[in-house]
Amino acid sequence: MFKLLLLLLIVVPAIEIWLMILIGGQIGSWNTLLLILLTAVAGAYLTKREASLVWSQARFEMENHRVPGRHLLDGICILIGGVLLLAPGFLTDAVGFLLIFPPTRLWFRVLLMRVLQKALSKGTIRFIHRR
Repeated sequence: MFKLLLLLLIVVPAIEIWLMILIGGQIGSWNTLLLILLTAVAGAYLTKREASLVWSQARFEMENHRVPGRHLLDGICILIGGVLLLAPGFLTDAVGFLLIFPPTRLWFRVLLMRVLQKALSKGTIRFIHRR
């Protein structure tokens, strides 16, 4: 867990700063700033659109008395992707867009499912059902 936090808090921002400097040197600082703002706006729009679609599909599944497991995992991916798209930077934007688009979201959904299954089998995640 410590290594993951180290990666998220130190390495990712360092890569983002390096990429912004590199890209800013190629296209100019104002264009870089504009590109960062455009990806945030486009990301917010795409996140809202995909979240609405997944929510309506999950609601349909629940109305038909089925567990919307796939749609819940899609929702988690969309939430994480939306947060990454709002964070300034090109690396987080790239990962965010991959999490938002349905064809590439499949990879992350499979990965998330494996992580959840592993945590459930180890007992680090428990579900309590009360009536």
